[in-house]
Amino acid sequence: MPRPPRRSAPCSATSSSRRAPDLTFCVGPAGTGKTYLAVALAVRALLDKQVRRIILTRPALEAGERLGFLPGTLEEKIDPYLRPLHDALHDMLEADKLERFLSDGTIEIAPLAFMRGRTLSGSFIILDEAQNTTPEQMKMFLTRMGFESKAVITGDATQTDLPRGQKSGLRDALELVEGIRGIGRVQFTDQDVVRHALVAALIRAYDQRDRARFEAREARDVRADDAAQRGAPAAADATPAGAGGPTGDTPGVSAAGTPIAAADVTPAATPGSAAAAADTRSERENR
Repeated sequence: MPRPPRRSAPCSATSSSRRAPDLTFCVGPAGTGKTYLAVALAVRALLDKQVRRIILTRPALEAGERLGFLPGTLEEKIDPYLRPLHDALHDMLEADKLERFLSDGTIEIAPLAFMRGRTLSGSFIILDEAQNTTPEQMKMFLTRMGFESKAVITGDATQTDLPRGQKSGLRDALELVEGIRGIGRVQFTDQDVVRHALVAALIRAYDQRDRARFEAREARDVRADDAAQRGAPAAADATPAGAGGPTGDTPGVSAAGTPIAAADVTPAATPGSAAAAADTRSERENR
């Protein structure tokens, strides 16, 4: 049996499924036991008959690399994505009991895409790796909850594997549900890491670098906005090239603002054209 995570403030906040809100977001860096604690709460609720079944789900998204076509049955195809949930269940339930729960549907493990159109009542639902959901997927999941159900959403917004520019459904939901009663949030930090001691140091290093990059990007955006605001009045006052005017080379508008037709504009004389006109008048007088 693995050594249980040390009890920190977040662990204490999630230690009882009876006291936990019906919907809880567990957010924090890798190695803090978010998934393990959520599964432990679900198993306790099931064994205490607070719920009738456990439903575990996560997005089927690779971490940066594309595995391509996976052979086998549907269960074999999705198993690599759901393996962390299996591992946690094996730590908490005897093998024969777990096999029975899986076979009769008491415990269901499925990709997030399989949740659409369902109403999950009397269930303890866990959405793992929620940072890899889109806002649309997150909305779909949140609206699956039925009566007498609880849901726990776990994720680390700094580890998203979504395409560049795609907003994480976890970030979007955390902003959206701020202030809604009945929704809890547990925030883990590097102090809650239960893996190798180096993991906490690495998380802090990544956080510091990402924070510096974010602040530099924010500063660039502010400078760009200031430059755009300073340049806008000058651009508005400038006369576009070729717009013409009362003294321009092309037809435009008069100083009073009235249009000047092309036929009303007399082209400016050049030295060559003036000399030619004088020669023509001289020939006419000699005749």
